[in-house]
Amino acid sequence: MFRRLFGLGGLLAALALTACNRIPETVTIGVAQPLSGPLASLGQDMVNGVRLAVEDINRQGLRIDGQPVRLEVLAVDDRSDPETGKTVARQLVDAGVVAVVGHLNSGVTIAAAPVYAEKHVPQLAISTKPEYTRLGLPTTLRLVANDALQAKAMGAYAVRSLNGQSFAVIDDSTPYGKGLADAAADEIRRAGKTVAVRQSLDDRTTDFQALVPELQRADVDAIVTTLADFQVLALVDQLARAGLRKVRILGSDTIKTDKLVKAALPLKVYATSPIIEPREFLQGQAFLDRYRAAYGTDPVYGSHYAYDAVWVLKAAMERSRTVDPKKLTAELKRIDALAPVTHGVRFNEQGEQHYGVVSVYEARPGIWEALTRSDQW
Repeated sequence: MFRRLFGLGGLLAALALTACNRIPETVTIGVAQPLSGPLASLGQDMVNGVRLAVEDINRQGLRIDGQPVRLEVLAVDDRSDPETGKTVARQLVDAGVVAVVGHLNSGVTIAAAPVYAEKHVPQLAISTKPEYTRLGLPTTLRLVANDALQAKAMGAYAVRSLNGQSFAVIDDSTPYGKGLADAAADEIRRAGKTVAVRQSLDDRTTDFQALVPELQRADVDAIVTTLADFQVLALVDQLARAGLRKVRILGSDTIKTDKLVKAALPLKVYATSPIIEPREFLQGQAFLDRYRAAYGTDPVYGSHYAYDAVWVLKAAMERSRTVDPKKLTAELKRIDALAPVTHGVRFNEQGEQHYGVVSVYEARPGIWEALTRSDQW
C-alpha cells in the first residue's frame, strides 16, 4: 500500500513538474517604444528590428527544451510619456510577454521599470540614463553604453577637437537630456574651459529667439546640447540667420538621425552616440541588406540593437530551457552571447552593457561620418 501511494505521489510530482516546465507553442516578446509624436520614427525603427529578428528566428526554427516554439511580437506605443509608459508596461505583463524591448526615453524607461520587475520580466532598454540600472531592480538591462560614458565623450571631444574656450550647454529639460547635459558641462569645466551659457528649454520648442542673442553676447565658440533633431535643425537655421555661422554644435544621440544629414547645414554639426551604426560592424552590411529588403528603407536608429536583443533572448531561452521570465533574467546576466550584428552582448550584475562604446560623428550630406570611438574617453 505504501509503495503504491509512494508511486502515485511520485507520478503526481512528475506531472506537476512537467506542467511547471511546459513550453507554450507561441512565446510573445513585448516592444514598448514611442510610435507617435516627434520620436515615432526612432520607436518604429526599434519595432522593425524586433520583428525582423522574430521573422528570422521563426524561419530558422526554435526549440526550447526540445519543444518547437514560434515567437510573436506585441508592440505598444508609450508616446514618450512616463505615465503612458507605465500603463502600456502593465498591458504587456498582463499579456504574458516573456521579455520587453523598451523603452527609448530614459524617463519612460525608468518609470516603467518597477512594473516589469514586479512580474520578473526582463527589460532590455536602449535608454542611456545611468539611474536606470541603479534602481535596485533585477530586471533592468541596458543594450548600449550609458550617459556617464557619453558625457565624458561630449566633454572630451568638445574640449579637444572643437578648439573652443567658451561653451554653451543646452538641454531639453527631460531626465535624459538634463542629466547628460549637466555631466557634460562638468567635464568641460574640469578641463578648465568656460560654460558661459547653461540653459534648460522645453523639449518641444523650436523658437530660440531669446537664446540666440544670449549666445551672441557670450561669444560662445561651441554649443553642447541634448536637444532633439528637429530642435537642432531650427537652432541651426536661427543661428545662421543671426550671422553665427562659425559656432559649432555637438549634440547627443537624439540628433543623430537622417533629418540633419538630409538638410543643407550652414554650421558644423557633430553628434556623440552610444548607438553605433550597423555599417561600422563586420556583419552590419548583411543586416542593412535584410532591413532594406523587408522595409524598403534604411534603419534610422537602433534597430540592429533591438534585432540582437531578440537573438540574445533566444540564446537565453535555449540555454535555460525555459520561457519563465525570472529564470530568463538570471540567464541573461550569465551569458556572453554572440550577437548577429553588434558581435557581442554581455550584461553585468547591475544590467550595464559590458561592450558599450561611444562614437563621435560629423553631419555630412546624406551621412553621419564616424570620426572616433572609445570605451574609455
